[in-house]
Amino acid sequence: MNVLRQYHIHGKGSIEIAQSLEAAVREGRLAGGERAPTVRALAGALGVSVVTVAGAYRLLRERGLFVTDGRRGTTVRAAPALQGRPGLRFPEGVRNLADGNPDPALLPSLPAALRKIAYDPILYGQEPEIPALLELAAKRFSAAGVPWTAVAIVGGALDGIERALAAGLRPGDRVAVEDPAYPPYLDLLAVMGLIAEPVAVDAAGMVPRELRRALEGGARAAVYAPRSQNPTAAAFDERRAGELKRVLAKHPEVLLVEDDHTAGISGVAYHTLVNGRAKFAVVRSVSKALGPDLRLAVFAGDPMTVSRMRRRQRAGTGWVSGLLQSIVLYLWSDPHVKALVERAEETYARRRDAFVAALRAEGIEVEARSGLNVWVPVVDEDATVRLLAEAGWGVYPGTYFRMASGPAIRVTTARLEQHDAVALARAIAATACSTTCVRST
Repeated sequence: MNVLRQYHIHGKGSIEIAQSLEAAVREGRLAGGERAPTVRALAGALGVSVVTVAGAYRLLRERGLFVTDGRRGTTVRAAPALQGRPGLRFPEGVRNLADGNPDPALLPSLPAALRKIAYDPILYGQEPEIPALLELAAKRFSAAGVPWTAVAIVGGALDGIERALAAGLRPGDRVAVEDPAYPPYLDLLAVMGLIAEPVAVDAAGMVPRELRRALEGGARAAVYAPRSQNPTAAAFDERRAGELKRVLAKHPEVLLVEDDHTAGISGVAYHTLVNGRAKFAVVRSVSKALGPDLRLAVFAGDPMTVSRMRRRQRAGTGWVSGLLQSIVLYLWSDPHVKALVERAEETYARRRDAFVAALRAEGIEVEARSGLNVWVPVVDEDATVRLLAEAGWGVYPGTYFRMASGPAIRVTTARLEQHDAVALARAIAATACSTTCVRST
């Protein structure tokens, strides 16, 4: 009965008990990381069978709220799905370098594109994908060396990643994911009832021995960015890609989900890991190069993965808007947009490199090979974020990205010009001194 009084849990069926436990998590009576009552103890307190309580726990695992890990029992997920990863708001006068957005000045005009596109609305019963867009996507995948056998259109990178994982996994499966990781990866895995297995990252991407450990520990899939890794700006080089392929060769059954989210503006060569794989998906979003409001990505994979993904898509959203498809087809075909995207790629690389150089000039060693962000290790994240905001700079605390990796901040450099990069680097250096002094007193 102590269990019932402590957590206010009630119910006689699996669904009622699961709803009561979910309310306990939502209201803070069961905290993230806390061990849940044992199945036997809760069954005894409620006067129901252990099968009934086990069914409730299974429902909560599938909802991403509970994690069961062998002898350690069942715990509340430390960061419940879709909680605790806020969109940061800064006071007036604080420059937002936390949002991860591309520079609007380097994006094509969507109103102009809308005036010029050839658009025929897709109706019920018609083919939901524009053939010309599929053909262009297939050509781009082939040029990048992706061994596609089927290509599809999805509603953005995360939509494609979710559908790829759903096509090959079930709740409770482990997924190797970079650490630090893009927070929506972690949220997605949680709501799908999947368990994230952290893989450490260095400047060249996933560390091979860490990937080996995750796979030998039972990971049935790996989700990763081959370049512009968010938040670290890591990118595979030829050597690292070869090392990772050798690790993966011993696990041919593992599903690979490759998120090439900055195709066109990454600033480095693309090295894929999917060649020769039986199960894979490569997802390329257009949001970074053409604009975040274009919720569209192209999806290539093996026949089974693409077929399963399409069946789930048809049973859900149905298709990606033909209007969005027409806009992307137009933008991909316009030589002026091609030139703008090339200029954006050069600009992002210059701004990122300028910030890295400014940090190094202040004695702060970082590496950032690709993308729109730089990951800066710090001693105290909270103090660093607070002090930088007081100095007029808004950055993202690393805690939302990290599983086992060390403290850091993420700085979005997409709109950071060189003179601002120098000023920010000096502010970070001054903050580093301040936080060290604070911690040492």
